[in-house]
Amino acid sequence: MRITVIGTGYLGAVHAAGMAQLGHDVLGVDVDAFKIQQLSSGHAPFFEPGLPELLRQNISAGRLKFSTSLKDAAEFGDVHFICVGTPQRPGSTAADMKYVDAVVQGLVPNLSRPCLIVGKSTVPVGTAARLATMVAELSPVAQVEVAWNPEFLREGFAVNDTLHPDRLVVGVTSPEADATLREVYAGILDAGTPYISTDVATAELVKVSANAFLATKISFINAISEICEAVGADILPLATALGHDARIGNRFLAPGLGFGGGCLPKDIRAFLARAEELGIGESLTFLRNIDAININRRQNAVDLARGMLGGSLENRRIAVLGAAFKPNSDDVRDSPALSVAAALQSHGAHVRVHDPEAVENARGAYPHLNYTTEVDKVFEGAELTLHLTEWQEYRQLDPAHLSTLVTAPCILDARNTLDIDHWRAAGWTVRAMGRPGR
Repeated sequence: MRITVIGTGYLGAVHAAGMAQLGHDVLGVDVDAFKIQQLSSGHAPFFEPGLPELLRQNISAGRLKFSTSLKDAAEFGDVHFICVGTPQRPGSTAADMKYVDAVVQGLVPNLSRPCLIVGKSTVPVGTAARLATMVAELSPVAQVEVAWNPEFLREGFAVNDTLHPDRLVVGVTSPEADATLREVYAGILDAGTPYISTDVATAELVKVSANAFLATKISFINAISEICEAVGADILPLATALGHDARIGNRFLAPGLGFGGGCLPKDIRAFLARAEELGIGESLTFLRNIDAININRRQNAVDLARGMLGGSLENRRIAVLGAAFKPNSDDVRDSPALSVAAALQSHGAHVRVHDPEAVENARGAYPHLNYTTEVDKVFEGAELTLHLTEWQEYRQLDPAHLSTLVTAPCILDARNTLDIDHWRAAGWTVRAMGRPGR
């Protein structure tokens, strides 16, 4: 099939490459000319394992091209995927729909034949119906239908999640649209992937409900972690015991600093805002508490750091391991690590940050912090180290060697992924969030 993917950020670039890998002819479209130039050369404009290889393979095969023109998209595609961002609206917690609307307003008047427009962006429920009305008003041709097909990608694993998803959800208004999407995803469906076909409103709600549930699970275990800190209990065996309950499961029960990124925080806020618009906000007020618990974990880390330094952060040298909001990503949007680092510096600390991939993005977002791409450099002269993003390479550090670089061998493991016994054996004082101190 001839497919366009409009918006080539984290979602769109991977989806475009994935659709080409499935054998479709794909045109990726974005208003950012520099990004399109990078993608056309087979270079990903962000760090995502496996994506550069997938881009180059399908560009070489002639199945994947890129453009800055929505007119080109209208002429090229039989199926148009909308993959633009829906950030938090300035001055509000609601989703900003201007980028989604702009795609429809720029694409639809240029259509010359029947097609299917498929939203993948995370949107407030009711968006597809609203866009269908907009399409009917703007389209010069009949039989242009709107469907919704939410994404469930994890940054750092997006290529695998695109080609081997745990489920496909589509919201359609006709059997023809359903048949088209089954054809788009035929290669994935042949592998036995569950396929849920429903109405568009339900499909929209599946995505925001999934994110709300995951955020709730993360904040729940972190709230229990705070209780553990207060009474001297250990959150790790507690979480393990909970996870053995088949009704609960162990995924997303990793206690630590909480969630960030460009999805979960803004999506739960937008979900509550939409519920309030519908007059049923009381049903989702717990999401406000989930958000507050998550943000509070960052302050907890600052408070623990202050306590480890004897009650004052003023003029203390602190090393921070991690800038990305999660490992295997260079995304620093709403990064808990950078939020903590900035808070420490605002209290007078001298902070230096290391990250394997996210330093340049972090420098753009928090230019007042000091950065290094050399892991030994971040430790030099530090009186306290904070482990804030759980990169695998941090687990492989040699604490005995690092103790020769720091002023004081003290570390706060805010992600609970370091072998703290190993660090203690090397002479380090270690605190971990939700775990007993020594």
